[in-house]
Amino acid sequence: MTTLMTGTPSPTHPVDALVLARVAPAVRERAAAVRLMVFDVDGVMTDGSLYYGEHGETLKRFHVLDGHGLRLLREGGLAVAFVTGRSGPILARRAAELGISDVMQGVRDKGAALAELAQRIGVSLSETGFMGDDIIDLSALQRAGFAASVPNAPAYVAQSAHWISTLPGGNGAVRECCDLLLAARGRLGAFLSSPGLLGPGAIQ
Repeated sequence: MTTLMTGTPSPTHPVDALVLARVAPAVRERAAAVRLMVFDVDGVMTDGSLYYGEHGETLKRFHVLDGHGLRLLREGGLAVAFVTGRSGPILARRAAELGISDVMQGVRDKGAALAELAQRIGVSLSETGFMGDDIIDLSALQRAGFAASVPNAPAYVAQSAHWISTLPGGNGAVRECCDLLLAARGRLGAFLSSPGLLGPGAIQ
């Protein structure tokens, strides 16, 4: 396999090459090293909106493309976790649907939470990615080996990211990140070439 000057493997499938075409080699290298990817929820997994019912219940909207991307990420061998500053049963239900057991809610120090998750799973911070969109996410973004954000994040938050999705939070940003991580490892195209690699279960 040929390599880029940075030592990052060149994509071997057209889909991997397409996803990586506009990604700088240094970012590809960071993405390829990720073994644990941690996501904020509000503003990343969702569009940041909170819907309140007449009885006080809170509703959130998740995107099915993001869910399937997270499943692909797990099928591709990466550990996935959620860390959020809010608390509630909705995220627990969504995480259960996706088979994600590492969920930390009500977190104020996300940098410490990221380090705790990395230690628990047995990876270094340089092998850990984080995707966030607000001030509370800065400590994690600054500690992660691969830091990702969304285009609707404040500029002073986004400047701490190595990569920013082209799609906004809650509208495919997480899927775009998942595709990048898989492509950087040369794994995204494999799912298209061999659909059987994707285990049984409903689209999430």
